[in-house]
Amino acid sequence: MIETQVSNERITAYFQADAGERNRLFRGFVSELKALVQAGDHQTAHRWAGQAVSPVQDYSSVQRLGRIVRQAAAALPGEPFRLAVLGGPTTIQFVELLEAFLATVGPVEIFECEYGLFRQEILVPGSGLDRFEPQAVFLATSMRDIARLPRPGQAAADVAADLDAEATEWLGLWSAVRDRWGATVIQNLFEEPPWGSLGHYATRVPSAPEHFIRRLNARLLETAPPEVLFHDLPAVAANVGAADWFDPRYYLEAKMPCGPEALVRYAHSVGAVVRALRGKSRRVLVLDLDNTVWGGVIGDVGIQGLVLGQGSAEGEAFIAFQQWAKDLKDRGIVLAVCSKNDDATAREPFDRREDMVLRLDDIACFVANWQNKADNLRTIAAQLELGLDAFVFVDDNPAERAIVRRFLPEVAVPDLPADPAGYVAAVAQHRYFEAASWTREDAERAAYYAQNARRNELRLQAGDLQGFLASLNMEARLAPVSEVNLQRVTQLVNKSNQFNLTTRRRTQTEIAALAEARDWATLTVSLRDTLGDNGLISVIFVKREDGIASIDTWLMSCRVLQRGVEAFVLNELARQAQDAGCHELVGTYIPTARNALVRDHFANLGFLPAGADGDTTFWRLPIDGYTPHDTFIQAVAVHD
Repeated sequence: MIETQVSNERITAYFQADAGERNRLFRGFVSELKALVQAGDHQTAHRWAGQAVSPVQDYSSVQRLGRIVRQAAAALPGEPFRLAVLGGPTTIQFVELLEAFLATVGPVEIFECEYGLFRQEILVPGSGLDRFEPQAVFLATSMRDIARLPRPGQAAADVAADLDAEATEWLGLWSAVRDRWGATVIQNLFEEPPWGSLGHYATRVPSAPEHFIRRLNARLLETAPPEVLFHDLPAVAANVGAADWFDPRYYLEAKMPCGPEALVRYAHSVGAVVRALRGKSRRVLVLDLDNTVWGGVIGDVGIQGLVLGQGSAEGEAFIAFQQWAKDLKDRGIVLAVCSKNDDATAREPFDRREDMVLRLDDIACFVANWQNKADNLRTIAAQLELGLDAFVFVDDNPAERAIVRRFLPEVAVPDLPADPAGYVAAVAQHRYFEAASWTREDAERAAYYAQNARRNELRLQAGDLQGFLASLNMEARLAPVSEVNLQRVTQLVNKSNQFNLTTRRRTQTEIAALAEARDWATLTVSLRDTLGDNGLISVIFVKREDGIASIDTWLMSCRVLQRGVEAFVLNELARQAQDAGCHELVGTYIPTARNALVRDHFANLGFLPAGADGDTTFWRLPIDGYTPHDTFIQAVAVHD
């Protein structure tokens, strides 16, 4: 039985429609959002405005949604994420759009410097940026902000010296941001001018601006420290087209980096990087099958009647879409199937068609039946133990898209064109799966979920839970936070919601500093068993002071629930705290909309209540004479 999560029918109608119909309904939709703001329901207005904003909308529409986001943002609970936007070109219109695209991140406060003063804001003590204390700094620069752009005919040795000096200056700005505020830098790569004096030959002339910019971008990419993220501005310019991006009227008259419509794609692209930094990228791609993964309805045409593979443009288009999905899986995006079909019939092409790029072992969760797809997506979410806001659902059928949008508005459901040749672009343009880093665990994430599904099957088959856990032969690898695991730790800190006692978010720079602090202890846990390696699955930060070890952060992947990891970690925390001369562990639980799962975590582990501050509760556990919990996990390496 499906139940709607949207009570306002005009808002519901807007969300369940495809793009063409949404354009017709937009004015009424905005009116409803304004009414919510006027009625004081700021959080609902903010939520739906953020959900509605899209890179395929025009400048005026995104700007209107951005105004609602700004009006409603002040009422959002929690500490805002502090983002500085420092521009070479003017950034006023850009920030208006960026605020709209960042609505789904949560509360965000944006600092904007005056036009062209980004170097002064970073380097001059007592600047507005100094008082703002940013957590992330976006350098909204362009090729016009390169101080040493050569002229054709300049001596090669002088060009090389200028390249060194230019790269050194940008590295110095990044270092200043890190040293003064511990903030993450998001740096624009530099776009190339479209009409150089040397034409195509410029790529072979070191003094040509185009050649210099390519070398500068490469140098910055090679030398950047991990806390610097890059935004691919040249790709944005190419996507919107050089004529629109480099239209000189907007820079000459308003110092804008591009025209208004191109600005929408620019703001959306930067917003995707910030969302990734905050752990808000999507993690699951759910695919329909008939006329989505292959052409035709398999129940009608049979396995050999499907349009797929070489020999026809349509068949090759489906192969290209499968390959794109396969590439996402290989970088760690989880693939699932949600199809209205008989299960055996739906699986047949994966086994028997040699021209299928996707195979059954690429699919972490396969659901094919005749139930409605909203309920089936809930089933997939439960099996994967992930929230629906991690999902992207791709289906060629507008009616199926409408149902999912209506009943599961947290699921992203992109429009698809009639021609499958446009499927990849239709989904990819939304940048759902943007990455702020990429680790070994990311590449193997899809395998983790497939292995976990197999563990769940074995657990259901086993009559004795203790016997099942013993049969897994679990081994835990423990280590502090270090350069080796810093990126993965940062991901978990900013993505984990359900098993996360405090949901405190930190940048990579902040975590690195915490790991070096003498009064802090950090612990990471990686787990493997007979079915495979789960990778790094738990992170704990502990502050030690006056004989008390206070647990600031304790998070864990839900993939390893009910396997004794919590008790195993507590044993290690108690051991380390005793070795450091502490006599008590103190835990904090800060409730959120997503972490009710761990409400009783400390009580279940034997902690005693130690007071409350509003909804926040505190817990204490004396550890003098602590008796370790029994678990089926063996520690194979411990590094203090």
